[in-house]
Amino acid sequence: MDKHLRIFDTTLRDGEQSPGASMTTAEKVRIAKLLEKMKVDIIEAGFAAASPGDYDAVSQVAAAIVDSTVCSLARAIETDIHKAGESIRKANSGRIHTFLATSAIHMESKLCMTPDEVVENATRAVKLARQYTDNVEFSPEDAGRSDPEFLCRVIEATISAGATTINIPDTVGYTLPEQFGGLFKYLIENIPNSDKAIFSAHTHNDLGLAVANALAAVKNGARQVECTINGLGERAGNASLEEVVMAVRTRNDQFECDTRIDTTQIVPISRLVSTITGFPVQPNKAIVGANAFAHEAGIHQDGMLKNPETYEIMRAEDVGWNANRMVLGKHSGRNAFAARLKELGVDFDTQEELNQTFKKFKELADKKHEIFDEDLHALVSDTAFLQADERLKLISMSSSSATGEIPSATVTVSLDGEEHTETSSGSGQVDAAFKAIEMVTQHNAELVLYSVNSITSGTDAQGEVTVRLEKEGRVVNGHGADVDIVIASAKAYVNAINNLVSPVKKHPQLSRAV
Repeated sequence: MDKHLRIFDTTLRDGEQSPGASMTTAEKVRIAKLLEKMKVDIIEAGFAAASPGDYDAVSQVAAAIVDSTVCSLARAIETDIHKAGESIRKANSGRIHTFLATSAIHMESKLCMTPDEVVENATRAVKLARQYTDNVEFSPEDAGRSDPEFLCRVIEATISAGATTINIPDTVGYTLPEQFGGLFKYLIENIPNSDKAIFSAHTHNDLGLAVANALAAVKNGARQVECTINGLGERAGNASLEEVVMAVRTRNDQFECDTRIDTTQIVPISRLVSTITGFPVQPNKAIVGANAFAHEAGIHQDGMLKNPETYEIMRAEDVGWNANRMVLGKHSGRNAFAARLKELGVDFDTQEELNQTFKKFKELADKKHEIFDEDLHALVSDTAFLQADERLKLISMSSSSATGEIPSATVTVSLDGEEHTETSSGSGQVDAAFKAIEMVTQHNAELVLYSVNSITSGTDAQGEVTVRLEKEGRVVNGHGADVDIVIASAKAYVNAINNLVSPVKKHPQLSRAV
């Protein structure tokens, strides 16, 4: 049996479907480059037909990546597949991933198709995709609730049509591990041409079983797992890449395969994705949480001192914790700064972009003695050249509070190129700053989340603030970082407002299917 377990990362596509987790094209390219450095086999860069922005993002990722396969999602619709095919033309290795629902409830209520029509449309889509690439993946959407015999029929037909990967998605996170693993066993054993394709698992975490289901699939013949960094994804998220990879590697006595992932890149990319999306990693998150390798109980500490293996089944260094890294400071030069950012997957198109970012680095270094990788990620995310399309920009602000006095804030912002200054009071400095910004924008959105996290340790650490706004059913996130929490909060609020007024991107799951 194939010993290579392929890792298909869909952070840039399914992960972006988390409410408020939209990423810019430049941010997607940064993440993709680090995924490539981590040796991810396939990067699903987006849904090219969803919007011009998605098409551009897939195209740019395809042009930037050399070693990983770049994939675009497409419904089983001719226009979608043409868009996907065009978007990956510049890829060194490209894939089209097309899907069509196969469960009775989806076929009857959503598609309004008969089973025969589903088979016909699925095979037609695969044949069309083969005109662009010989690397085609087909997913029977909602396979976890589909009739197994009908699945066999659809999959046999799509493999015959040219599909080289068959992905079995638990679209709504409904299945249990024994059931999901059994489905793979049944399909592989009962489909005559199953040996002509790689079987893949795509699991959702609605019942907290995404990783368990993915591992059950691997034990029953799956040789590709679709997952995301930090388990990001729609609703409760997808299978967590770091957990799948480390489970297979740590328990190699139970699995007849392994990935090619460079696990030392897991923590760096976890932090990058968290910084860009504004979704903080919970401290007790497996592998990448701040407490994942922390030991407080006396018995545990005693055992660790005598032999780390008494309480640790993995080495922290193996997943990127406490790795040797260059620490930059106020005396660091431009070359060292640029070199470190390049190692982190950040390239500059022009000298001006490098100069702008280096200037911000020097400003931060005057406030903070040591600059760590996490600071650099946050710095680049806040740099002006990645925010050129923003309508609202924070120019300056001042705030004050004192015991027995009502806090106040004065904020100057630029809205569509015109500067406005407003002063407001509030229950605290952050509340006052938000009210002053709202006086200018009149956005009338509801603040549904305000979260503060420390990017690094120490009292001089940058604070990273996440703000979530909701208006007329649309949810967006904003994030900002600064050594001053009030300023970081204002940056996050401004970022969220910009995301709120940006064009609404068409959501793949809301798109009309044939």
